[in-house]
Amino acid sequence: MSRDSFFRPHIDRMAGYVPGEQPRDAGVLKLNTNENPYPPSPRAFEAIAASLDDRLRRYPDPMGTAFRQAAARRHGVDPEMILAGNGSDDLLTIITRAFVGPGDLLVYPTPSYILYRTLAELQDARVAEVSFGPDWSLDPASFALPGTKLAFVANPNSPSGTTLAPEQVARLAERLDCPLVVDEAYADFAASDCVSLIASHPNVIVTRTFSKGYSLAGLRLGYLIARPEVIAGLVKVKDSYNCDSLSLAGATAALEDRDYLAQTQGKILATRRRLTDAVRALGYDVPESQANFVWCTGGPPAAEVYQALKAQKILVRLMRYPGRPDGLRITVGTDAEIDRLLEALGPIVAAG
Repeated sequence: MSRDSFFRPHIDRMAGYVPGEQPRDAGVLKLNTNENPYPPSPRAFEAIAASLDDRLRRYPDPMGTAFRQAAARRHGVDPEMILAGNGSDDLLTIITRAFVGPGDLLVYPTPSYILYRTLAELQDARVAEVSFGPDWSLDPASFALPGTKLAFVANPNSPSGTTLAPEQVARLAERLDCPLVVDEAYADFAASDCVSLIASHPNVIVTRTFSKGYSLAGLRLGYLIARPEVIAGLVKVKDSYNCDSLSLAGATAALEDRDYLAQTQGKILATRRRLTDAVRALGYDVPESQANFVWCTGGPPAAEVYQALKAQKILVRLMRYPGRPDGLRITVGTDAEIDRLLEALGPIVAAG
């Protein structure tokens, strides 16, 4: 007996999601995956160290009760409205598995987070990509397609860094007869968020991560906020122990250290302003970012600039979307890191 593949046909057809490059060489300036350049809260280290005891031989709390309580206090909601996950990508996967089946329609804007397509393809679902307007707005009538089973909106959006105001997101939710996931991975750098919409819009689900604002990308912890009845359904889909004890302890401590978060936020926002002004001065088109990165188009060929920077051990993210010009997404690093980037980028652009 022979066959070409043991995989289901739709898995064979997939390209699969490709994460940002993770170099192992020393001396590489990594500005390609939007990691926070500052260390996590010292309280996170202390909480993780305190968990390195006999408890490691036992399974973790399957619902992360202490973390749920801390997150509930942070957002002023009931703990039954919080669900923890192994990073927000785990939660996006759980949501997609819960609401989308073969042939169902999943809608999201473009250009945006490319994982959304992969999640739909894993379910053998159909996708509809709705283009942002020139001002990075979304038309509710165009977005709310008939028969949609699930919709995603990254807010702030990647790669643009732009946001939809809560009232704009509310109009999207009101036109949809399905859950609307507001992916707030970068909300810690934004002027507003959509958590308050959950009280008035039962189809809104908000996801958060500790990878960006809290400097815990290596820990893998995220959470979502939704109505209790939504949480109850999603619990049926998640893995029994999808969050480990160390991650739950570290994330809980980091979440409660609001002063430290404010300090690192302030540094990143100041550097974001300087980076935005500098790359605009080099001739790039850069929308006002509400995230910890900037999106650069309109300069010399993006692929050539990417390769020239990489040759100098500086990694940024080259991103390509059909029908759109290639662009460079640049993570906001420390001031010293951005100085190094700009010193290299200026001559490259001038030569291009």
